[in-house]
Amino acid sequence: MLIFSSLKIFLQAEKSLYLYSMIDKLIVAIDGPASSGKSTTAKLLAEKLGYLYIDTGAMYRAITLLAIRNKILDNEEEIIKLAKEIDIQLKFDKGQTTVFVDGVDVSEEIRSMEVSNHVSPVSKIEEVRKIMVQKQRMLGKNGGVVMEGRDITTVVFPEADLKIFLTATIHERAKRRVKEYQSKGIEIDFEQVVENINERDRIDSSREVSPLKKSEEAIEIDTSYLTIDEQVDLILEKVNELLSTRK
Repeated sequence: MLIFSSLKIFLQAEKSLYLYSMIDKLIVAIDGPASSGKSTTAKLLAEKLGYLYIDTGAMYRAITLLAIRNKILDNEEEIIKLAKEIDIQLKFDKGQTTVFVDGVDVSEEIRSMEVSNHVSPVSKIEEVRKIMVQKQRMLGKNGGVVMEGRDITTVVFPEADLKIFLTATIHERAKRRVKEYQSKGIEIDFEQVVENINERDRIDSSREVSPLKKSEEAIEIDTSYLTIDEQVDLILEKVNELLSTRK
């Protein structure tokens, strides 16, 4: 992770030249359903801004992975205890996030289909979310962060400087998830992925604690027919507009 003090960072986004100063340490919050483009967009945005990227979904996946390993998926008390004790470290370097649990790299394991199938039930546990929200607020309290998840604009940082809500059609989101697995040499049934995403949407949107929903102040961006670069540039424009009002 690079630390900038008074360093001026020049960003070239197509035809416009953006000037950012780390004096303006914004909190950029990005929400949206599974496979809407949050992670890739947030990573690139953070890299261009020189900000810290925080993948809150990875934190819930890490707890889910350990719950699976310890065979406690049906024991909420044990999962809550695990959430309190777990040491999760996120390292963002050169556009890549490495997730460490108790000092061990679990970046690949937390992206497995098994974890995907169980992460929503685990993450809807009220005490687990409270514990994770505290950790997330500590990570981003000083600004200079791009944080993405499902409740960042509504619960974790409702006072975020810039709120974005990414969405996409279910068909496009499933295509992206299948492509992600295929890139790792894993063949998976398209309909199974659609079913998994639909179920995650249902759980995430209907849970009583911190449900997935669009903040009133959030700018909604449909990524179905946008490239990653186009998504990032759209948000950079919003960042630039915001910073221009503070000069």
